[in-house]
This record gives sequence, C-alpha cells and structure tokens, in this order.
Amino acid sequence: MNDNAKSEELNGRVRDEADKLFRRPCTFLKGVVRVSELPDDSLPEVAFAGRSNVGKSSLLNALVGQKSLARTSNTPGRTREVNYFLLDERIYLVDLPGYGYARASKKEVAGWNQLIQDYLRGRASLRRVFLLIDARHGLKSSDEPTLALMDQAAVSYQVVLTKADKVKASELEKTVGRVSNALAKHPAAYPELIVTSSRKGSGLTDLRAAILTLMHNE
Repeated sequence: MNDNAKSEELNGRVRDEADKLFRRPCTFLKGVVRVSELPDDSLPEVAFAGRSNVGKSSLLNALVGQKSLARTSNTPGRTREVNYFLLDERIYLVDLPGYGYARASKKEVAGWNQLIQDYLRGRASLRRVFLLIDARHGLKSSDEPTLALMDQAAVSYQVVLTKADKVKASELEKTVGRVSNALAKHPAAYPELIVTSSRKGSGLTDLRAAILTLMHNE
C-alpha cells in the first residue's frame, strides 16, 4: 500500500469514527452569562462563533442529528448566553452569543462582547473556535473585531462557511478564495476552510472529523 492509499484509509477511519461519535448522546448542560459560571475544564471543548443569524444553532443540530438541541430562530440575537452541550460525556460543544446584532442595546452588546472576550482569553481547555461565515456574504466588517480578538488571545480558529447550498458553485469558489486570502493575514487562523450546508448535510463529516482530531490533540 502506497503512502497516498494509507493516508486515505486513515482519513476514512477518522471520518467513520467521527460520525459514530456524533451519533452518541448529546445534551444541553447549561447556559452561562459570566465566566465564574463556566463548567470545570476537565474535558476538551470546541466553540462556535459567528454573526447573528449565521446558522450556528442549525449547524449544531445537524452535527448531532437532533432537530431541537440548540434553539433556532429567524430572529437574530436570540442566543444571549454561552451555551454548553455535552457530547458522549467526552467533549463540550459551546455555542457563543452571536455578534453584530444591531437591534440589541449598547449595554447588551457590551455585556455579550465582554463575556466572549473573557471566555476566549481564559479557557485552557478550548481546542479551537469554529468561526461561522455565511457563504452568501463572506467576511464582513463586523467579523473583524472577533478575528482580531482571537489573534490577540492566540486562540486557534477555523472558518466554517454555512448555507453553501444557497450559493452557486462558481460564486462559492470565489468566496472561498476571498476568505482564504483574508485569513492568511491572521496568525491564529487555521488555513483550511470547511464548507457546509446544514440543510443538505454537506461538509458535516469533515467538521466532525476535525473536532474528533482536536479531541486527541493535547
């Protein structure tokens, strides 16, 4: 067996193991509004961040194969806490409050932003932040403060394009190129993008495999 065949076999095993992991029980643990309420950091965790209404809740539900684990809404800004979900008693999936919601009061926005900043800067068990970006729009100016914050905190993050089924293939390719070029300027950004559609299920196995790999990386 040549090296390429071995690599493909290994990748296939990782993807199969990842899909099996995400069929295991996943439950809502708690929602917190201050760092002092965070659960103990004895388990690894990955977090999901993004603009309001980018599809975080839909993606989380699709990842674990449940329709209502994370609350979904057409109203931006509904997630106002750091929500913890426990997968197979092995890893935390963390849903961060959406940012860029114009209708929230300045006081609310400041509170959410401070909570996110405190979380990112002080969570030793955090393996990676998956930054969700709407494939129809690409990076926006409202994403830049979060990118800068994660760069400053040296928190590894990886872009996940959502709603890819709503974009023509040619436009999606252009968006991937633009986002990849922009991320090259950010030191904490993981270079590989993951393209997903919660509705179609595309890209979910890739995301699950990435999470499984992070679980084993100390």
